[in-house]
Amino acid sequence: MEQKDSNLGLIELIAIAIGGMVGGGIFTILGISVAIVGALAPFAIALGAVIAFFAAYSYVKLGVYYKDEGATYAFFKRTYPDSPAAASLIGWYTIFGYISTLALYAYTFSSYSISGFSFSHNIWTQKIFAIAILWVFVFVNLWSVKGMGKIEDILVYVKLLILFTISIMLISIAKTDFASFSNAISHDFTHTGFLDILIVSSVTFVAYEGFQLVINAVRDMDNPDKNIPRAIYTAIFLVALIYFIIALSAVIAIPIKDIINNKEYALAAGASAIIGDWGRNLVIFGAILATSSAISGTIFGSSRQMARIADDGHFPKILGKRKGTTAVNAIIAMGTIASTLIFFGGLRLILEFGSITFLLVSLLMAIANFKIREKTKSSTIATLIAILGLGIGGVLILWYEYTTNPSQLVFIVILYIVLGLSALRYVKITSRDS
Repeated sequence: MEQKDSNLGLIELIAIAIGGMVGGGIFTILGISVAIVGALAPFAIALGAVIAFFAAYSYVKLGVYYKDEGATYAFFKRTYPDSPAAASLIGWYTIFGYISTLALYAYTFSSYSISGFSFSHNIWTQKIFAIAILWVFVFVNLWSVKGMGKIEDILVYVKLLILFTISIMLISIAKTDFASFSNAISHDFTHTGFLDILIVSSVTFVAYEGFQLVINAVRDMDNPDKNIPRAIYTAIFLVALIYFIIALSAVIAIPIKDIINNKEYALAAGASAIIGDWGRNLVIFGAILATSSAISGTIFGSSRQMARIADDGHFPKILGKRKGTTAVNAIIAMGTIASTLIFFGGLRLILEFGSITFLLVSLLMAIANFKIREKTKSSTIATLIAILGLGIGGVLILWYEYTTNPSQLVFIVILYIVLGLSALRYVKITSRDS
């Protein structure tokens, strides 16, 4: 078969997956993770990669089998063709999962872009800047949709280079010796336990979201049967390694209390105290670069998925309106809903809602893969392990919410009920119209 000049090779596909995952999540989850498990945070965050591999297994198998750029929504719809309710639910949950990541990235961008100013720690100032930054990228997506694959490669790998440079500098200058760090780990493990590590791994799962963007490019890639699994598994491994090194360098070089107090700005504050202003500026540049590309890319891809779902009647038809290939109304809708989430929700709520959502969606993908495991040539044992692992991860987040912030859990449950009822409403409308 003749190859197109625009086909994406393995390097580009790995860049797409890494770009989708490294979108500022590591900056946001660091302070939250350290607050729960202390010096064990690097290991807990790395363990989150195991959950990501559970999720990736079914995505890879379904992606190779269906070769459908609709990915999550299309997989479920095609696996359960006689169950429009299931397709509608997966569509709504997937899109709102993407909306939560947009809010998360915008929050991180805001925190770093206004750092250094006297008003930077004011929560409402952060919210206003986050919403403003989000709408900058909404208008960018409305204005131009031209993609430059090689430039995106450069942006992604520059992000990685900056993050590795920051980590090396922190480790090389750190005053904590190996013995002191080992004692800190032993102390924190004694006082937290393995269950807390698993909870952090589940809560921070959202930082690994994005690998499935590879599947959206299935029509433009070389040899999808080989390159989908190669790109996704390689990207998850590399991102896990990056996250581990960054978190490790942070807990070694920066006092734990400073990481907790500075939250999502902890890495920059620590670099400033240890290395100086230029170290802080390097972290800020890395965070802005990571979040800006992630915001724009998430809007670009998820708005098209929203428009496709609208075309099938599971969202308002108006959201399927396009100008050329640009899903104009879907882009505006995603920006509006993400802004609302930022305005009424806090960083922790957004992080945990995103993690719960993508764990739920990934669990549904694993269940779908189990249903057609013979067709996708999936291992029954591996698929069951994925279902069990993702299910446990979801339960742990809910338990953590119940024990630490029950009112927030109630809000999340109500939000899911509203989303579910909305999805079922459009099932009835679609059935009636047909």
